[in-house]
Amino acid sequence: MLNIDLRNQTSFVANGQLHCEISWDFVEPVDALELRVVWNTTGKGTQDLGIAQHEVLEAPTRSGRQTVSLQLPGQPYSFSGKLVSIVWAIELVALPSDESTRVEITIGPEGQEVVLKAQDAGA
Repeated sequence: MLNIDLRNQTSFVANGQLHCEISWDFVEPVDALELRVVWNTTGKGTQDLGIAQHEVLEAPTRSGRQTVSLQLPGQPYSFSGKLVSIVWAIELVALPSDESTRVEITIGPEGQEVVLKAQDAGA
């Protein structure tokens, strides 16, 4: 069992700090836990993805909890478009099993997703 507690906050300012509490409970020991700040594109075309930041907890006990702070990236901003969107998330992964959990977040100016306004057809 893996859990990420963002303390009811899912919107963050670009270049800001994210504070969360992670918890875990395993029957069998794992080698490490990795907390990742990741992004991916969704929509038409090839899906892109990347890891912007990560922290590794080596040889964790079989169960526990820990408070973690991560520096968030400045870009790309969260964006929802007609053809493509950029989605940010926090992932906690148990290694080497690849058991994981994920919480989607928003990263942008003032903690808001970027919205493009439709241009006037006559302009």
